[in-house]
This record gives sequence, C-alpha cells and structure tokens, in this order.
Amino acid sequence: MANQGNCLRYEGCNFFRQRIVLSTLSGRPVKIHGIRTKDESPGIRDFEASFIRLMDKITNGTRIEINETGTTLYYHPGLLYGGTVEHDCNIQRSIGYYLESLFCLAPFMKNPLKITLRGVTNDKVDPSVDILKATAIPLMKKFGIDGEHFEIKVLKRGMPPVGGGEVIFSCPVRKVLKPVLLTDPGKIKRIRGVAYSVRVSPQIGNRIVDAARSVLNKFLPDIYIYTDHMKGANSGKSPGFGLSLVAETTEGCFLSAELASNPQGQGSTILPEDLGKSCAKLLLEEIYRGGCVDSLNQSLALLLMTLGQQDVSKVLLGPLSPYTIEFLRHLRSFFQVVFKLESKTFEERKGAEKVLLTCVGIGFSNLSKTIK
Repeated sequence: MANQGNCLRYEGCNFFRQRIVLSTLSGRPVKIHGIRTKDESPGIRDFEASFIRLMDKITNGTRIEINETGTTLYYHPGLLYGGTVEHDCNIQRSIGYYLESLFCLAPFMKNPLKITLRGVTNDKVDPSVDILKATAIPLMKKFGIDGEHFEIKVLKRGMPPVGGGEVIFSCPVRKVLKPVLLTDPGKIKRIRGVAYSVRVSPQIGNRIVDAARSVLNKFLPDIYIYTDHMKGANSGKSPGFGLSLVAETTEGCFLSAELASNPQGQGSTILPEDLGKSCAKLLLEEIYRGGCVDSLNQSLALLLMTLGQQDVSKVLLGPLSPYTIEFLRHLRSFFQVVFKLESKTFEERKGAEKVLLTCVGIGFSNLSKTIK
C-alpha cells in the first residue's frame, strides 16, 4: 500500500474528478486542501460528496478522510471491485459527470461493472448520456474494450432541476489495452442525432429536427435525427427538451455537439427552432476543430493511451481544451508519462490547427482480474 510520503498534494476544487480517478488507477493517495475556503459555503459540494460515495461503492478498501469544514480531503485508494451497483447521483450535476469517470475505471475492475445511475440525464453543463453512448463507447472499442455487455441503456429521462432519470451502464473487464494509431480523421460521411423532449408537447422534437436540418442539409445529404419523446413515469420529474448530434467520419471517428433547454424557472425561455440551429452550428464548429476524437473525449483517449501496452500510441486531436491540458500534467504526476506534441496543419483541408500526440504506454495490467 502507498504510504503518506507517496501522497500527492493539491489545492483547490478544480479538476477534482481527474485527481480522484488517477489516484484510484495509480494507487497513489492524494490530499486536496483549500477546497473553496473563500466561498460563503466552504468545502466540497454535495455532487462531489456523491462522487466520492460512488468511488467508495465500486472499490474495496478505500480510505476517505474529510475534515469538519469539508475543505480538506485525504483519499487513499483501494482496489477496483466492480460488480452490480446502484447509485443516486446528486441532481446538481448530470449523470454524465459520474459516467465520464466510470469510463476511465470500468475496464480495470475485478468483476464486470453493471451500474444503475439515477438523476439528471441531460443538462446544459455536463455531457449527456446520449453523447457518451455515441462517442465514448466506440472510442473505447478501438482500445480493445469490447464485449456483449458493453452498453448504456436510458430507461428514463430526467431534466433539471428535479431529475428523475435512470441509466444502466455495463462494461466488461480487460487485462490489457491495445495501442492505437488514430492519425487520419477521414471525412464526414453522415450525421445522426436525437431530439428528445419530456413533459412538453411531442411536436417540439419535430421543430428541433427541422431547424437543425435547415443548417446541416447545405453540407451533407445523409442526416437522420431521431425524435425521442418519453411519457409517463419514464419522462422524469421536470419538463425540458434538447438535441444531441454526432458526425461520423469515413475512418470511424465521431465528433459531437449538444444543447439542452434551460431548467424550469431558470433563465430565459429558448425556442426549439433556435436550439436546433445553435446545436447544428456547434457541431459545425466541432467539425472545424476536427481531429480523431472530439473535445469531449480527449482526456479519455489520452488516459487509455497512457495505460496501454508498452508500445507507441498516436492520436491526432483538434485544439486541446484547458481540461485536457491539465489532464496531461496530471498524467505526468501520477504515471510519469510525458506526451510528445507536434503541431500539424493540412493544406487540402481547411480547419483548426491539429495536434499529434505520441506516447509509450506504461503497460498497465488489471491486477484485480483473475486469470482463468
């Protein structure tokens, strides 16, 4: 077990999930102090406490110490255990906030993870379950994480502020990950999407689809946007609507964008037509940024490259998000892995400047998984 001297120390509440997830994978304890000390209500928020409880449920032997004011957290990771778990997510953040971290940890459990998460499925802050299902799962399959029970099922939708959604995520375990070479993003061949609405008129979904198509049809004929209108108990407890769009390339890369309506009683009312057009423009902006992985999943791709076999992995990304840049620093702290970054510009394709990231995996193997 790691001792106190091996402990990494951080200050503040930024990148809280990154530190906890990497601590769990590397086995190095972390101490985070000065969490919102200058706020009117200092300490960790309810959604962060819910995240810590989730980590405690999927691991065995984790030691967590939080001081009385909640401004200092000591986290000593245990072994990833997995199994069948249920968790009620805090409705301040959506289920996507918790799922993003589970994607990083699930392949390295002792038992295949099957987790039921309840709360908000779609909001304006975190990635929705629809986008994660359409982009993160195909990305993980490229690293050799695959199996019949590798899926996300949306049983109920829940919009903020009250939530009421329910999602099941199941993932098989893997002993080792494959190295990847994702250097050619290819060209956009089709766009798929989901226009969802709950506790509002079913007509809203059609209005969103028409507005989005009015922008996207100028570029591409192969566009199909599903309308998903859930009723009764499956529609959660709050009204709302939104749109998730995913562009697939000829090389099997996925770029995504999404928008959701403002929570009931908060902010100005947004028209379905405006939401559809804005979301379509966001997708075009993401396509302009380009790369083999969209901005949302950059850090997941870099983590899986780091944990891969001791071989070279390469991935071409669009401009790095601030979250990804900090993630690269954390990977160096926890795993001593340094990426080589090269700037790339393509003459024939206009778009943002790309970055080619290269690293050698650490050969991380799933110690919990028993060999049959």
